[in-house]
Amino acid sequence: LEVVTRQLREGRIGSVLNQVNVDVLNELQRVAVEESRLGIPLLVGRDVIHGFKTVMPIPLGQAASFNPDVVRDGARVAAREAATAGINWTFAPMIDVSRDPRWGRIAESLGEDPYLASMLAAAMVNGYQGDDLSAIGTIAACAKHFAGYGESESGRDYATTNIPENELRNVHLRPFKAAVDAGVATLMASFSDLDGIPASANEFLMRQVLRDEWKFDGFVVSDWDSIRQLSIHGLTANDRESAYEAATAGVDMEMHGNAYSNNLEQLITDGRVSIDIVDTAVANILRAKFRLGLFDHPYTHPEKLPAIGDDDAFDAARQAALQSVVLLKNDRQVLPLSADGLESVALIGPLGDAPYEQLGTWIFDGDPELSITPMHAIHDLVGRDVDVRYVRAMETSRSHSVDGFDEAVAVARDSDAVVLFLGEESILSGEAHSRADISLPGAQAELVKRIRSTGRPVIAVIQAGRPLTLSNIVDEVDAILFAWHPGTMGGPAIADLLFGLESPSGKLPSTFPRMVGQVPIYYAQGNTGKPATPEKAMLIDDIPVGAQQTSVGNVSYHLDAGFTPLFAFGHGLSYADFRYDQIAVSSAEFELGGTVTISADLSNDGDVAADEVVQLYIRDLAGSVTRPIRELKGFQRVRVEPGQTIRVEFQLEADDLAFYGRDMTRAAEPGQFHAWIGGSSEAQLRTSFRLV
Repeated sequence: LEVVTRQLREGRIGSVLNQVNVDVLNELQRVAVEESRLGIPLLVGRDVIHGFKTVMPIPLGQAASFNPDVVRDGARVAAREAATAGINWTFAPMIDVSRDPRWGRIAESLGEDPYLASMLAAAMVNGYQGDDLSAIGTIAACAKHFAGYGESESGRDYATTNIPENELRNVHLRPFKAAVDAGVATLMASFSDLDGIPASANEFLMRQVLRDEWKFDGFVVSDWDSIRQLSIHGLTANDRESAYEAATAGVDMEMHGNAYSNNLEQLITDGRVSIDIVDTAVANILRAKFRLGLFDHPYTHPEKLPAIGDDDAFDAARQAALQSVVLLKNDRQVLPLSADGLESVALIGPLGDAPYEQLGTWIFDGDPELSITPMHAIHDLVGRDVDVRYVRAMETSRSHSVDGFDEAVAVARDSDAVVLFLGEESILSGEAHSRADISLPGAQAELVKRIRSTGRPVIAVIQAGRPLTLSNIVDEVDAILFAWHPGTMGGPAIADLLFGLESPSGKLPSTFPRMVGQVPIYYAQGNTGKPATPEKAMLIDDIPVGAQQTSVGNVSYHLDAGFTPLFAFGHGLSYADFRYDQIAVSSAEFELGGTVTISADLSNDGDVAADEVVQLYIRDLAGSVTRPIRELKGFQRVRVEPGQTIRVEFQLEADDLAFYGRDMTRAAEPGQFHAWIGGSSEAQLRTSFRLV
């Protein structure tokens, strides 16, 4: 602390990271404001990704809610709690479009779709920053990682990304543009390179796109030591050249490294870096500090903010967890369980009572003591009426030991139903925690098979930081609730869903592959000139012995996996029985400047009220560049009572159909479009219209 305060007095520090003691931070602010020459207050940065003490589901789980309000409320709680510690700047949201579940950081993302990610990115920015960035309890957001980080080769963190400009603009930049339009205060450069130019030295990204095209006036920070790493990439020979490349590209602040502090002065003296570049960077940073109100109110007064873990925080965490859980399958309507119909239930698996693991990745300050686990929540909910028996069976999700399986089988056989708590520990996803094999780790698949042999109904509740390949267990269980890492209130949410107090309403924000060899597999793929069909995609076991190679009638697919995923983007079942019909379009044609309304009936033929996320997809049948086979263009979360039919409408403007064409300008092109409304990207209810 003595070294830091001395450097503060000398004006050598403008921000601090990862300090969460409010008394220490107030003292550091005092020295900066009262004892340094210029009296400039400090930015205090911290990774507050999906909660501070009270933890929301991982961002990928929040994306499964398809609910911007839930995402905004979670960020609001995170900002408010972080602000009590003196934090005024968070390195979130992480809005890289992520289509490779091997990548550990997919857990931090908002999924594979740029439209969904854009809507939720804006909501998260609003949650952190509010309507007035200077108001008490708000903190500056930082959209990261600019840009294309989600395309890391092989899903390996920090790896190369090769993205054509057309795909970069049509997919990967869209959430960042949404964040900028929402007023995000700062952006962070990606660790990765982009077509040979690391993001921290990429003038195309930082100046042409961000400043010239989008008119962003906040500041850009490097990722942790990423400027000095330019020489490790092989772009520069030393730290001085790295500082030159980053400064001229437009990176305003260096995080953690000292390439700027050691080299910028000499680069200016040598005439290689203009003082105007430095002045602009300083102005960008100062502008953020003024907008935060730090010059008027540099000190933190925790007593002016709500207490950590108050009712509002727990309510937000519980609602986020409830809406994020996805019911992947439910054979014979084994769910929901009925406390009236059960005498006993077995809870088996390493993640049934793991308060830390349910919090997920990037929870530096998350408090496991606040966690309510599924085991405790189920005891609290039905323990008076049902004999709840818990067997851990495995020490961790990675364990290969089967020593506990005999006890688990015996308890399962003696129970009316079994709930298996499976998945990944939190450390198996997140930064630098990529996996080549994304099936259930350890001996979990063997545990499933052993429990299946008891003949009891088997429900799997899976907590994980990514989509998993579940082909080896999907037919061994009757139902699957995919809960991601659900956060502090994950237990009560899971209990409510298991016993039918709530109906599952989450939808997949990422495609689930059948096997890892299908990756990348995502719903908005190109059609190719030889698209697969069920008739032409002959699987490996169906090929006659001695069959000859042919060049006629071939299609695009894998012999051993087919061409469909295990579970599609947008998929998610309900305890209600939803039915879509009567799709209509308001006009067969509409012009630039006009709108078209696409609508359909949604009926609940079941006997429980439930939320459904209604999704609109379109396809541009012919464009100046090929377009995806489907694109999400709208979604609505609606409540439908038993026996009720409602009309759901979506309005599209011509601008909603625009894309970047051959000349890299964004425009809507006249032509024919298909449109679908349904409960997933596999919706079959279709209409069409023409833009003229």
